[in-house]
Amino acid sequence: MIVKEDVLKRKGARKASDIPSEVLMLLNQGKIESVNLTEWQAVHHITLVKNILPSIGLEEKLEFILTEIKKQKVETGMKAIRLLGSLLDTVIMDESEAKKKELIKICSTHVSDSVRCWAAFMNKNNDHSLEEKLLYIRPFAADHHFGVREIAWMSIRENLSANIECSVDLLTEWAQSEDENIRRFSLEAIRPRGVWTKHIERLKEEPQIALPILQLLKSDSSKYVQDSVGNWLNDASKTQPEWVKNLCDEWQKVSPTKATERIIKKAQRTIVKG
Repeated sequence: MIVKEDVLKRKGARKASDIPSEVLMLLNQGKIESVNLTEWQAVHHITLVKNILPSIGLEEKLEFILTEIKKQKVETGMKAIRLLGSLLDTVIMDESEAKKKELIKICSTHVSDSVRCWAAFMNKNNDHSLEEKLLYIRPFAADHHFGVREIAWMSIRENLSANIECSVDLLTEWAQSEDENIRRFSLEAIRPRGVWTKHIERLKEEPQIALPILQLLKSDSSKYVQDSVGNWLNDASKTQPEWVKNLCDEWQKVSPTKATERIIKKAQRTIVKG
């Protein structure tokens, strides 16, 4: 199926009610990606899974998945994505190892960002080490789509917060990546407070644990990364304001760059208001 050029180059509606019917249909068929948060949240995952499963050879699993979705009463958004990823992971356990890998690959490289989001919640083998789990999630963390990148850190945050010292050790390498998306993930995944997710109490009280990563990114050239550093420190400032203030004072001396200045301003916005 050839998608029209004007659909591919659309800017995206501001309200769900303004999304053209053709665009919504294509999103729910898994033929196109969402282009903004409004579209991302408007995807009807029950309709999407009805279209996707037969196309990837899992039609016989559809009834089970639809029954489970109806039990949970979720059809759109984050909860639907988390549930579908978990359900897909469950149903592919019956497949051979080769078939399982093939299905994960299909989902993780699918044209639909929503399907790739499902895939980020697949492959949840409890026997896998934290390093192995990070290796699996890395392509999602580097995805070109904003929604997939957000789901990437959400899908592994619980594992990261369970052993924060080990997580910081592993993510310090990510903070040195040439890919700004990977560098951003190294902090966004372990924000003390985060967005749409549980707080990491340990980092709220001991933000210095993440210093190896923070120091690497204190003057990052990417505004995307700078925002993450600033937001991370702003989170920390709500429980450890003096620590954040002292760190920012130190950075002003040792790193007098525009990037660091921008980070410091964002980091201290709650302190300044207070």
